[in-house]
Amino acid sequence: MHFAHFLVDVWHWLTAGAQWHGGDGVPHLLANHVRISISSLLVAMLIAVPIGAWLGHRGVGGVVAINIANIGRAIPIYALLVLAVQIFGITSPTGFGWTGSFVAFVPLVLLGIPPMLTNSYIGVREVGDELVDAARGMGLSEGEILRRVEIPVAMPLIMAGIRTAMVGIVATATLASFTGVDTLATPIYIGLNTNDNVAVFGGAVLVALLAVVADLALAVVQRAVVSPGLRERRNPRRRVVVAVPPAA
Repeated sequence: MHFAHFLVDVWHWLTAGAQWHGGDGVPHLLANHVRISISSLLVAMLIAVPIGAWLGHRGVGGVVAINIANIGRAIPIYALLVLAVQIFGITSPTGFGWTGSFVAFVPLVLLGIPPMLTNSYIGVREVGDELVDAARGMGLSEGEILRRVEIPVAMPLIMAGIRTAMVGIVATATLASFTGVDTLATPIYIGLNTNDNVAVFGGAVLVALLAVVADLALAVVQRAVVSPGLRERRNPRRRVVVAVPPAA
């Protein structure tokens, strides 16, 4: 019964008009959370996908790429944020200034790189040699083979890495509030400081919902960019590669 009353209080907190207006309202916090999450994902994707795909096409650097990705997974993101704050400083907790957003942005980019780098490398490497040989026989250049043959075939696995990175970034962006950036985690931090468990739980619910919506949105993108034949052949949504470095 006590938990039921708690859930009712959380519902009242979420639906209160005060939570949806002003600089501390959910729309403002959501916009900041989405902005830093998407920008971090795009930069990480521009770094990781081309490098992973090209290394996979060339068949070189697999040990380096996979080990870097695995090391990236092992680095605590909170430690990176603390280090960034020590280097760049911290801004007011009510703003979305350059310093605060940059301090949170860099660790989030580093967080997003490993799954996309690994999946891009493995996805391209798994493309059948017969397809690549046929493309070469048709006179395609190496760059054209990568763009027109290998990447489209590897797209299910590449998109699985992007979706995994996005969910991780959205969830971890809650730590951005530590650097002075208002996000959906701001109510969590305020609730922890004021012993307001309703605000903590309500903020967590909002972050979880955003992560689910982000994943569903990328699922739509994945369906649009992956050919129907590949969608029928396999469902790579949960196939995020944690690869053992190949033999030299």
